[in-house]
Amino acid sequence: MGFRPLHDRVLVRRIDEDEKTAGGIIIPDTAKEKPQQGEVVSCGNGARGDDNEIVPLDVKAGDKILFGKWSGTEVKLDGEDLLIMKESDILGILD
Repeated sequence: MGFRPLHDRVLVRRIDEDEKTAGGIIIPDTAKEKPQQGEVVSCGNGARGDDNEIVPLDVKAGDKILFGKWSGTEVKLDGEDLLIMKESDILGILD
């Protein structure tokens, strides 16, 4: 992919959730919520701190993350739906 986010921005691919509940009930598309988990595709170099030095990001490509429901901006790159968000929109890294 020929795209690299700038500064403290991160490119994320949503991880689709299961279509069935634990009890086996199939959830229709109209009742599904947007997934709040994703995988980092690429990251910027980092934000500039108060001393004008670049502060590197805590996430890296391949990390599985948790983010807010309304975080990021949806974009379509190479036919794939992705999100661009600031690192501060990321709630945490999933192990």
